[in-house]
Amino acid sequence: MSAILQNSSKTSVAELDPVDLYNVRAMLSEEERLVQESVAKYVDDQVIPIIGECFETERFPKELIPGIADLGLLGSSIHGYGCAGLNGVSYGLICQELERGDSGLRSFVSVQSSLCMYPIYAFGSEEQKQRWLPGMAKGEIIGCFGLTEPHGGSDPSNMKTHARKQGKDWVLNGAKMWITNGAIADIAVVWAMTDAGIRGFLVEKNFKGFSASVIKHKMSLRASITSGLFFDNVVVPEENVLPGVVGLKGPLSCLTQARYGISWGVTGAAQACLTQVIDYSKSRMLFGKSIASTQAVQIRLAEMARKITTSQMLSLQLGRLKDQGLMAPTQVSMAKWHNTRAAIEVARDARDILGGAGISVEYVPIRHALNLESVITYEGTETVHQLTVGRALTGINAF
Repeated sequence: MSAILQNSSKTSVAELDPVDLYNVRAMLSEEERLVQESVAKYVDDQVIPIIGECFETERFPKELIPGIADLGLLGSSIHGYGCAGLNGVSYGLICQELERGDSGLRSFVSVQSSLCMYPIYAFGSEEQKQRWLPGMAKGEIIGCFGLTEPHGGSDPSNMKTHARKQGKDWVLNGAKMWITNGAIADIAVVWAMTDAGIRGFLVEKNFKGFSASVIKHKMSLRASITSGLFFDNVVVPEENVLPGVVGLKGPLSCLTQARYGISWGVTGAAQACLTQVIDYSKSRMLFGKSIASTQAVQIRLAEMARKITTSQMLSLQLGRLKDQGLMAPTQVSMAKWHNTRAAIEVARDARDILGGAGISVEYVPIRHALNLESVITYEGTETVHQLTVGRALTGINAF
């Protein structure tokens, strides 16, 4: 009996996936696995062959948008309006596979889905939903999300962008900064202060007084378009105001959706780094043997796997809570904080194990590490998420 168990154990260990040690895949439904497989194949076939060059030349691969739309990845969790109506776990897997390719591509889908389509779906009128969502699902209409301002993003209640009523219209003035998709967007979901509180405005790219400029010379998210948005007496008609929300609840609920996707996405970046560094360590010979055969490297690889596995389990449980309608923003903060920190540590250590080769865009860790420097800051800094968890633990607001 002991021999049978021993042989069985050896077989199981041999079949372990280095980037899925707890066999999370077996915990997925058939539909969830199909979603992951289809996106993974798309990333392998269409994204990975070009993304290094895109990062190096600071180019967003717009040619990928039709394929992303055809797979149903834009607004994937929305029901109706030409959207796929997938569950939360499926959306997380989409983010994970896209970010395995590059954080910039996941950012594009995240902004389009969670920060633009979601608020129109959740807070918009039926006319607004019919007008915008089908085209956005097809990738024919691109959106951006205007919340962060030049003076900072962690305190949105201190918003300077404002709108005042003028007859039946609104006049919008101010600026937003660090806006993904801004310069290619057909519509901007802009949050502005009014006499009644913060409200959401759908600003179309051809509105007079509205302009967007690309932020160049970035050392992170170079395969993503980042912009500043400027509003100089922009007249916004009443039919372009989101009617379903007033106050910070609107933008913060959008950020919760986006942060949820990020908690999955960053693990994809970490998986890409670990996969490559395992292969490299087996072929890199030093002092007559592969560095993979040394205790020092094996311990570091094991640490990477531990961080990835913990992140996977956090995200999966978060997704199940989301699909049950039980997900709390504090739980999202925990996952975004933990998983992004874990991913950036994996990327940095993988870069170090690669030695001199690690600074080349030919290898993925340096690109993922640089991208994650942005991801750990946007959608709530690490400190903001730590304090969110601390507030939940103590009942005291330390902001």
